This record gives sequence, C-alpha cells and structure tokens, in this order.
Amino acid sequence: NCVRCWPLFRRINTSIFLNSTAHKPKAELKITKSPVGGRVTLSCSVKPSSSGWSFFWFRGEKPSKLLRTQDADFLSNGQIRVSQGGVYRCRGGRGEPVYHTEFSDPVTIEPVLRVSPWWLSPGASVTLSCEVEHVSAGWSFYWYKAVPDLSHKSGSYSYELLPASSNGTADNSYIIHGQTHTAGYVCRAGRGEPHFYTLYSQPHFVWSGDLHPSASLSVSPDRVQHFTSDSVSLSCEGNSAEWRVSRFLLPDFLSFCSDWGTMNGSTCHVQKIQSSNAVYWCESGSAFSNAVNITGHCEWKHVWIPIFSLTFIIGLI
Repeated sequence: NCVRCWPLFRRINTSIFLNSTAHKPKAELKITKSPVGGRVTLSCSVKPSSSGWSFFWFRGEKPSKLLRTQDADFLSNGQIRVSQGGVYRCRGGRGEPVYHTEFSDPVTIEPVLRVSPWWLSPGASVTLSCEVEHVSAGWSFYWYKAVPDLSHKSGSYSYELLPASSNGTADNSYIIHGQTHTAGYVCRAGRGEPHFYTLYSQPHFVWSGDLHPSASLSVSPDRVQHFTSDSVSLSCEGNSAEWRVSRFLLPDFLSFCSDWGTMNGSTCHVQKIQSSNAVYWCESGSAFSNAVNITGHCEWKHVWIPIFSLTFIIGLI
C-alpha cells in the first residue's frame, strides 16, 4: 500500500468488469453461554448457511489479533471459549485459495480496562478504570499487575493482586502512585454471594522511556521514524536469559515478535515496520524494559508505466 504510481501517460483506455459482491456472505457471532467460572463460549456461523467453512477468530479493535490455540479454547470448528474480556469478531473461509466472508459484527465481552496516562512522567499517578455494564449494581472491582509468562512465547501473563485489592474496591477506578517503569495491568469485577466474577480484562500498559536496571531495549538503526521497508533489530539486555519483545498499537492491539518478526536469542528482527505509530518493549519473567515509540512511514516510489492501451478484467468471486 506504500507504493504510489505516478502516471506518465495522458490516456489509458480501460474496461473494468466487476462481479457484484453485494451477496458476499457475512459471519454471525453469538455468545452461546453466559459467563460461568470466568469463561464465555462464542459461536460463529455463516449466513446464509452452507457447508465447508472454517472459522477465524479475532480480538481487539481494528486492527485485530488473530486468535491462536494459546489465546482461547477451540471447542469445535465454530466455537471457542475465552477467559479474557475485549472486542471479538469472527469470519469464515473456505476453498483454495481461501475465500473469506465478511467479518461478523463485533461483540464486546466485559470488562474493559482503561489506563491514563499511557506514558509516565515524573511524579504523576496512574489511573485504572474498569468498565462493566450497570456499574452501580453491586460490583466489586479487583486490580492486578500483569506478570509476563515466558513459557508461552506468543504472550501470556499471570496476574498478581495489587495492594488493597484482595477484597475488591467499591469504586471502578484505582490510582497507582509512584510508578516509574513500564508495567501492565488487568482488572475484573465480581458480585453476589457466592461471588460471581467477570472475565479478566485485556492487559493494558503504562510506558516509560527510562532504562530499567534489570531490563532495557535498544533499537538499530536508532531513530524514531522509519520507512516501512526498513529492517529493524530490537535487542533486549538485562538480568535474564530469556526474553520476548512486545508491540502495542493503539487503542488496544497487543502482539509479540512471534507474530511479526523473528526472535533470535534476545533480539527480535523485523523485516518491515508497521505503517503506523507503535510502542515496543522487552519482557522477561520478572521485568518490563523501557518502551520505545517507533513510527513507520510509507516510502513513495515512482513506478514507470509505458504508454499503451490497457484492458483490465477484474473478477471478484
């Protein structure tokens, strides 16, 4: 998408034939079970109904993360069970090459965690807000620190309760004082007797550019702005023999080097930078590194096209 063609001709005779996509089928996503034990079952189908479909699951606002086996329990071809809140979508695919349906409408599974500010400044506090429906209806809120679990390279976390959170808080916001380094947080809510809990929220982060004594990230070449065609190396250093590199695209798209690069020891090699604003950092089993903001820009190129009459026949099936 980053190559712009500068036409070097005055006239091109084009005949374009497009098959209508008005009847392209659409996936339908439903919650088939109420949250029980902190888990929710989702089902995906294609309307109008037909056979031979495989289903693909996504979490997060656009852009969305394609879910893998470590992100959810895949119960059958059209069902998954999830334990993390967020925005979910699905779509179907079949054939070779794969023909995809339209995405389903999004379904939001509570709760949703908001963090303010995203970037730390000296002396500033951090406010966490946990959003559920009917916030006044007797909910208690539980707040957690996300601890990287490196046994899953694609990105899992364990959760440790924050101070004064073991019995829950009546307020759906929680203020953290004195945070100086990059950190991740999670929330969930509970109510009733016996206590019923929602899912955990997706992890959200606050970032610091300051070097952590036990974890640091360096970028080569060392600059903030890159062309999307640039190769970049992200190197982790510190008191750990095992690392992973994380990337966050606002507003809520978390992914890892295994999704878009190659992890070799403590270095993530990226062939092409994402064409947007993204935050990168390293994670070990006990620490988060400093965070680095990297912006990818399109490199405009002239594509020379000879002067002659062209006929395009484009078939969209």
